[in-house]
Amino acid sequence: MQAKTVKAWSFIHKWTSLACTVFLLMLCLTGLPLIFHDEIDAALNPPSWQPENPSAARLSFDQILNAALNEHKGAVPLYMSFDIDRPVVNVTTGPWVGVPDTQMTFRSFDATSGTVVPAADRGETVMEFIYQLHVDMLLGLPGMLFLGFVGFLFVLAIVSGVVLYAPFMKRLDFAAVRSTGSTRLKWLDLHNLLGIVTTAWVLVVGLTGIINTLETPILEAWKAQDLKDLIAENQATAAAQRQGLPRASLDAAIRQAVAAVPNMTLQFVAFPGSSYSTSAHYAIFLHGKTPVTQHIVTPVLVNAATGDFVGLREMPWYSKALSLSRPLHFGDYAGLPLKLIWAALDIVTIIVLGSGLYLWLCKRPSNPRSR
Repeated sequence: MQAKTVKAWSFIHKWTSLACTVFLLMLCLTGLPLIFHDEIDAALNPPSWQPENPSAARLSFDQILNAALNEHKGAVPLYMSFDIDRPVVNVTTGPWVGVPDTQMTFRSFDATSGTVVPAADRGETVMEFIYQLHVDMLLGLPGMLFLGFVGFLFVLAIVSGVVLYAPFMKRLDFAAVRSTGSTRLKWLDLHNLLGIVTTAWVLVVGLTGIINTLETPILEAWKAQDLKDLIAENQATAAAQRQGLPRASLDAAIRQAVAAVPNMTLQFVAFPGSSYSTSAHYAIFLHGKTPVTQHIVTPVLVNAATGDFVGLREMPWYSKALSLSRPLHFGDYAGLPLKLIWAALDIVTIIVLGSGLYLWLCKRPSNPRSR
């Protein structure tokens, strides 16, 4: 490689690394507990609740819905979701359709009795704060997009570091760490060694992180295009529903949806008028049953007046990429062993970032040790 080319790549590596190091350190430090989010939540909120009738048959979805609406007279249903590990159904209601999130009411119900399940202890808010700091720095969409740009700089830093590794190591054995010389020289060798060893992992985490920061635009694009097309095909029934037709059985609607996509299982329901449905339909979202396909979601529209299947639309490739990137980013595919590997690599990345910052500070002309 020519000297000019090496110099150009060195410039890219230096300044992209410096521009994103502080933010990446924050992301690595907040990402570390998030890898064990489920385990930490379980420790902060031990499972003290038990269903009232463990051996009894579960109540129907219509019965749970009626229990939620009886608790909040005059409210309208917006969403229904389902716990994986407990016989619990979660219902979100609001005083009217289109209500802002701050005015929605979320309640969990025992699927064996219909009684309200106590809310989790406030200890979980610690993890919620860490999650929001990691996702958008508490700044909402602007924060997410900024972190996406940071991720882009990070990928450039990784690529430029890989390009520079070969000319740097041409006089040394691969992965050599020189035991003689200055402290800075040892840290330089260690920085390069750990950086090249973790290249594949940091690229995966960096690229999936960039995709995750585009969550809001991706979901909005999906709702504005594919879901809108599915809705547009059924405007006639939507108009009829707005005239006050009665609501069909939720259980019957769910059976129609599951029958339409038999290789998938129920994830959540969006009721008529909610942001994920129309004024005339249940939007029933199902996901796959395998560790990979469980993150792929398919929405099914069911006529809310008749309970008849209307249509479905598979999520486009960019939405599937988002769904797959979330668990991959946090190592949430293969249980605790993969999480431990992700945590170890995260710690190594923190060392790489910290050593890179140390090397830059030591090399600055104003630093006596660099003279």
